[in-house]
Amino acid sequence: MIARQLVYRFLKKEVMLSSDIGKDVIKKELPLMPKLPGVYRMLNSKNEVLYVGKAKNLTNRLKSYVSEKNHIIRTERMLSQTKKLEITTTSNESEALLLEANLIKKYKPKYNILLRDDKSFPFIFIGNKEKWPQIKRHRGKKNKEGFYFGPFASAGSANWTIKMIQKIFHLRVCDDTVFKNRERPCILYQIKRCSGPCVGYIKNDEYKQTVEDAIEFVSGKSRKIQKNLSQQMEKASEELDFERATILRDRIKSLNIIQSSQRINEANLIEADVIAGYKESGKTCIQVFFYRSKQNWGNQAFFPKHDPDESLKEILNSFISQFYENKSVPKLIIINEEIKEKTLIEKTLSKKESKEINISVAKKGSKLKVINQAIKNAKDSLNRKLYESQNNRDLFDKVAKKFDLETNVSLVEVYDNSHIQGTNSVGALITFGEEGFIKKRYRKFNIKIKQNEQDDYGMMKEVLNRRFKKAIQEKDNYLSFPDLVLIDGGKGQYSTARETLNELGLHDIPIIAIAKGKFRNSGDETFFHNGKSFKFQKNDPTLFFLQRIRDEAHRFAISAHRAKRKKGISKSLLDQIEGIGSIRKRALLNHFGSARAVESASLDEIKTVEGVEEKVAKKIYNFFHE
Repeated sequence: MIARQLVYRFLKKEVMLSSDIGKDVIKKELPLMPKLPGVYRMLNSKNEVLYVGKAKNLTNRLKSYVSEKNHIIRTERMLSQTKKLEITTTSNESEALLLEANLIKKYKPKYNILLRDDKSFPFIFIGNKEKWPQIKRHRGKKNKEGFYFGPFASAGSANWTIKMIQKIFHLRVCDDTVFKNRERPCILYQIKRCSGPCVGYIKNDEYKQTVEDAIEFVSGKSRKIQKNLSQQMEKASEELDFERATILRDRIKSLNIIQSSQRINEANLIEADVIAGYKESGKTCIQVFFYRSKQNWGNQAFFPKHDPDESLKEILNSFISQFYENKSVPKLIIINEEIKEKTLIEKTLSKKESKEINISVAKKGSKLKVINQAIKNAKDSLNRKLYESQNNRDLFDKVAKKFDLETNVSLVEVYDNSHIQGTNSVGALITFGEEGFIKKRYRKFNIKIKQNEQDDYGMMKEVLNRRFKKAIQEKDNYLSFPDLVLIDGGKGQYSTARETLNELGLHDIPIIAIAKGKFRNSGDETFFHNGKSFKFQKNDPTLFFLQRIRDEAHRFAISAHRAKRKKGISKSLLDQIEGIGSIRKRALLNHFGSARAVESASLDEIKTVEGVEEKVAKKIYNFFHE
């Protein structure tokens, strides 16, 4: 114990001594530093951003790095690597906060708390400019006129809500191209999920009324809708219109099912996000619950990257700043810990959304019940994450032991190829780490060398060369090296991969090839490494693990191949028509959605496309129909 403390003190002293490098950089910049709000960036010798920070007064904030003597180890380590300082001034502190969040997402600095998720959440969209409005899932910018409902925690929860709305209100979900070209109703009409507006089975006024009812339903006015439907059913019964009464009865039944399945909103939250963080073993999970129109529209778990010593208050503060940088903000945000910059974040978000935003710490009553539920979910999610990470580490250790690897394994890259008789050839790379599949490290490689398109060995050699040459040359901060390379293939693929990496000087990266059995039965795989072959027992967890990551590489390769093939088919159909250049082709595809839709279009429909005159329209029509 004493020896460990002595080592720690020695290391701390060494770091503190080297931190003078960064302090000297700051000292040189201080005389020219403005006393204004803004954002500063610390960079290393490779011009990589180490840290992004904001300040109300740049001079005073940067002075603290020089004057304070007892920085935490993380700050000292950061200063020891700092070789350059960049600043950007802003008109106020709120702008600095927004810019900081934006730059953190852009550069992903090593010493910042990072929210490792910048995706937008799905919404439900119903247009108000169409004669027959469509209901659909929407993600991204709200650049169309209509009604947006959300955010939903996942595409699955948004799709479920759309399905329920279909059941009750029978709105169309097909896109405009399909809608305009239908001559008879689709199966959705037959199973009573659509009212058949494409073939005139419902009057426009009646359809618009159902659209309005659907909007009110999603807005939380389900009881009003239920009352109206009941009145319509009674009226239909009195008029002896039993067919319509039956339809209305089924709608009411579906509505009751939805109401009973919805989670109870005890706090009666109209528009709010509930954000709760839980920290354990140096890791943190943050759960976000979305409440809109008095309904719970699901929740999402986040695992921000941070230093183990960071407090939960600091993590929550950074999380909220980054989370709402590219997302809509509700009127109320409920959190489980007091945050340092609460007032500043409220002011910044209010300005961003042009409405008053409040951040509240739940302390009692129904809001406390809601936040406690969110904390419980965060705790459960983190425990599952920690268990999965530990399980993955154990599996990595078993792989290393089985194949007698000299290095520790914590990052595996898996490679596979996909093609059909040498056409649309694609190489694929997926990555697996201690926390599971790392999607941001997935890569696909379109085979560029012609003679390699029908040669599995040549494809593998080309893919590995392209992947590792970039890493060696450090192009565009390319992917770091893996601890292990797994190849979907046999002895031949192994030899090719080993030869390729050796030529690049990467002798230390171990390679394992996994070959399917004689009858391609799962569990009968043979593994090759260092001139030896290996087998597993059929119920061995390590075998299941290697199969799982192999299958994911295969799935990704197949998906990339199919996408390329589909694109090639769509491209070739229009490219074969003489006189159709890129501008007209783009106009046709934008109008009809696909080359196949152009093929099924009538002459009059083709004429309506902007930039396609009658002569050209006839040429296109004749190409597909002669």
